[in-house]
Amino acid sequence: MPSGLVKHSGWLCLKRAPLVLALFSFAALAETVVEVRIEGYQFRPAEVSIKAGDSVRWTNHEKRTSHSVVFPAEGGLESERMFPDESWQRRFDKPGRYAYHCGPHPEMTGVVLVTE
Repeated sequence: MPSGLVKHSGWLCLKRAPLVLALFSFAALAETVVEVRIEGYQFRPAEVSIKAGDSVRWTNHEKRTSHSVVFPAEGGLESERMFPDESWQRRFDKPGRYAYHCGPHPEMTGVVLVTE
């Protein structure tokens, strides 16, 4: 049996599983998720600042309409349509300025500023 494995209740287990899980948990805690509310045909807040590796979650708080998030500078990358009480999340790995607007309502605009 390889040195990193032990047999426990008929299963092969990693000896260092608690360490691996602890490191995974720490990495998950290190990521920040910033919330943007969609309500009143606006992104609130319209501008957010995050660090590279963090995420933004947009949640539709409208009562009857759907929205999406479109990034024109990235070839028109667009989220799925979000109906009331649905959300969409994106992780930003590279620093920069990410301007976006709503697909069906292009007058709704926002910016994600990503720093190192």
